[in-house]
Amino acid sequence: MSEPKTPARTAEIGFKVALNAELMPVSIEWSATDAPEASSQQTKSIMLSVWNSEEKKAMRIDLWTHEMLVDEMKLFVFQTLVTMADTFERATSDAAMANEMRSFAHTFAERMGFVRDE
Repeated sequence: MSEPKTPARTAEIGFKVALNAELMPVSIEWSATDAPEASSQQTKSIMLSVWNSEEKKAMRIDLWTHEMLVDEMKLFVFQTLVTMADTFERATSDAAMANEMRSFAHTFAERMGFVRDE
């Protein structure tokens, strides 16, 4: 077994979520030490997935504020689907399955009214 490699550097990504009395998000801020912006950024929604290698399952955090409009959420989910296909292809080199994912994302976009099949 090889020794763990010492990282050349580290970076941090953080989220700050303000909750109302019902424990619903009212504001979400994120920051990253490698981000060009020095301060935190406001956002209306986050979808975070992490892999638990011991349990072999994904763990997720999905949050959105009351300001996130339904149409914005639909577009956010569509864009996330496309990004997942890109990530899947880079990680696995399985272009055929990534294209299947993109095809589904395109169908999703058509049904949501984002694009029209011409």
